[in-house]
Amino acid sequence: MDTKSGKNSFSIGQPVVYPQQGLGIIQSIKERTKNGETIKYYAIYLQQADMTLMIPVDRAIEMGVRAIVSRDEALKAINSMSGRVESMPADWKLRYQRNQDLIKTGTIGAIAKVVQSLYHRSKIKELPVQERKLYENALELLIDESSYALKKDKDEISTMILSMLEK
Repeated sequence: MDTKSGKNSFSIGQPVVYPQQGLGIIQSIKERTKNGETIKYYAIYLQQADMTLMIPVDRAIEMGVRAIVSRDEALKAINSMSGRVESMPADWKLRYQRNQDLIKTGTIGAIAKVVQSLYHRSKIKELPVQERKLYENALELLIDESSYALKKDKDEISTMILSMLEK
């Protein structure tokens, strides 16, 4: 996005991903005046949370807002979960922080890594409540974006993901 010229990199009606929140739709681009300065905002509706976020246009990229990945990228992320699981710290607090940092990057590949590592960890030992919530959130983010990118039903994507995790 070119912030100097004020060009928008996203358009009204475009689906986008907002890190940690998931899939949203750009509903409108609004202007608000603050301290005498006019600032443009994206109004992003997040269906999953049933809320609208106002994100400054000139900070959207910096805040991690991005377009939905391509079909190939979604497939690559899903297929990557059948590979070798990266070792994670034994201390759940360190593991949680590391996974939280991965999710904050907002990339579908990082989210897939979190899902994979926590899924396999849960097969060894029950996850603490916070990690279980993190796993469920990451899985939901992965399913939502992948179903949109692959134009498939969420149940079908969920089945694909679980079959890759079981390999």
